[in-house]
Amino acid sequence: MPFVKIQSNVELDSAKREDILKAVSSLTASELGKPESYVMVAIEPTTAMLFAGKSEPTCYLELKSIGLPQDKTAELSNALASEIEKQIGVSKDRMYIEFADAARNMWGWNGGTF
Repeated sequence: MPFVKIQSNVELDSAKREDILKAVSSLTASELGKPESYVMVAIEPTTAMLFAGKSEPTCYLELKSIGLPQDKTAELSNALASEIEKQIGVSKDRMYIEFADAARNMWGWNGGTF
């Protein structure tokens, strides 16, 4: 049920995308204490982006999950930003992360909802 979407203006080859997907999936499961079998991670194709009026490497992440603890978003932000900085080379001060808590009845899976 956790879903992480990554958008960046940094060009990534397929091997690097795979490494990032695996690392972020594992990290998300660990940080949220949820089974990785429920985690989904997507990397959008390279996106034209500006941050602070500059086209230097930048990144935007979305993390949506059922029961996302609001008191844990600062820790999640640091963990995700650190991983993206390590994997892609985008500085933490050049990324935004949006957190969203999804209601169980608004999250579909396996032909039903949670």
